[in-house]
Amino acid sequence: MSYALSDLQHGKAECRLVTVDRAGEQHLLHDLNVTTQLRGDFAAAYTEGDNSHVHATDTQKNTVYALAREHGVSSPEAFLLALAGHWRAQPWVTGTWLRAEQFAWERLPANGHSFVRTGQETRTAVVETDGEATTVSAGLSDLVVLKSTGSEFHGFPRDRYTTLAETDDRILATSVTATWRYDTDTYDTDTPGLDFDAAYAAVRTALLDAFAGTHSLALQQTIHAMGAAALDAVPEIAEIHIECPNKHHFLVDLAPFGLDNPGEVFVAADRPYGLISATVGRA
Repeated sequence: MSYALSDLQHGKAECRLVTVDRAGEQHLLHDLNVTTQLRGDFAAAYTEGDNSHVHATDTQKNTVYALAREHGVSSPEAFLLALAGHWRAQPWVTGTWLRAEQFAWERLPANGHSFVRTGQETRTAVVETDGEATTVSAGLSDLVVLKSTGSEFHGFPRDRYTTLAETDDRILATSVTATWRYDTDTYDTDTPGLDFDAAYAAVRTALLDAFAGTHSLALQQTIHAMGAAALDAVPEIAEIHIECPNKHHFLVDLAPFGLDNPGEVFVAADRPYGLISATVGRA
């Protein structure tokens, strides 16, 4: 009996990297969580225990810190592209999968070197290479949003198991996870002219504005509006995938206590929850 071996990759997960740019009076802080995965000619390590082609995961970790010093960190996407360029030039490596999470800090007004952790959402970036091809994706997770009106849900099929009441006014709350893929035909991945920080800010603003500005007949409709707004905001994006768990808020029955409840008191239920997602791409 013979077996096929495939999908070989190895790397170092969650390398915590903090850089401080001290060039000016106001320091710049970048706080990343970097994961590396190399793909390539590693079969002998699996079948024979021959490590002659294996770049140690510890070496990959050290490379993260060394390249942070040599190249700096202007944005998570740019840093991952620098890592990808390094590993593309190494023997036996035919591809990479590199991911970074960036945690936000806000400078305190007292001076230029004190910060407070801010921003509930986490910024994400992924760079993937396969030979000479490069794919750059970015995103965010845990962007919690809520609107207290301007949301409806009705007209859905009913059967003997349906108990949900239709509503023309409800709380709509969710935690947005979004991932968008840049069209690498629009810029050079080796020396990208695209400002990834500005693109991220534009997408985030577009998502929030669409969530707030859409009178929602369904969370599905809101997701489509948010995706379209992101594509409108940044023409270099080819497609965006959005995933939204529905954070349900149920009106509390206060009648047993002789009280009315005109849409003011709710219980927030964390599970089970509806989970809705879609990808919006250019036609």
